[in-house]
Amino acid sequence: MTSIRKEILAINEIYHVYNRGVEQRPIFVDKFDYARAIKILDYYRFDKLPLGFFDFINLPQDKRENITTPLLQTESFRVNILSFSLMPNHFHLLLRQKTENGISSFISDFSNSHAKYFNSKNSRVGSLFQRPFHARRIETPEQLVHVSRYIHINHVSNYLIEDEALDNYPRTSMPEYLGKVKNKICETETVLSHFNSIQDYRGFVHDQVGYARELEKIKHLAIDFRE
Repeated sequence: MTSIRKEILAINEIYHVYNRGVEQRPIFVDKFDYARAIKILDYYRFDKLPLGFFDFINLPQDKRENITTPLLQTESFRVNILSFSLMPNHFHLLLRQKTENGISSFISDFSNSHAKYFNSKNSRVGSLFQRPFHARRIETPEQLVHVSRYIHINHVSNYLIEDEALDNYPRTSMPEYLGKVKNKICETETVLSHFNSIQDYRGFVHDQVGYARELEKIKHLAIDFRE
């Protein structure tokens, strides 16, 4: 699903990764699409998996845990997911690469798995995602926290939800940052280490919502904001 990348993505570097549906078409239609996509992200962040997601998800619960528990205990990841946002026709991920080609293989597996499910469900054929995916390296702590905030407020700035709904909105990692999710898929400590408390981070995110909505209205005028 992904083309060969021109730039090299480096181990232990953090990247803002995003991609859209072909022709900007929807890639998530209902709550089941979103929920399954998050499970796919959760699964494919691990390194050296013995099964594809389709075979894994059809195993009994105890056999699934036999695969993932040792990987969790040894922190055997090809990527760390720092934050995510799944939008109707695109997605944003903040990723740290942990193995060589970790991000590229992770995005390829996620895209292929979701596309096969989506195409089968909707009786369609062909590519679902644009190629290649976009990746921009995070160079400073300031960029890190601002991109994390940008990812988390995407649904609000695009008027898909109200500000008050963000803290519990399952299509972003914001509930994980606020300690509302038991089984986390994100490594939140890297971003939160730049704040005195979880509530400080929450305030940092919500403080920018109004500005982000205004920016969304004019971003088509500025090439820097095009994705």
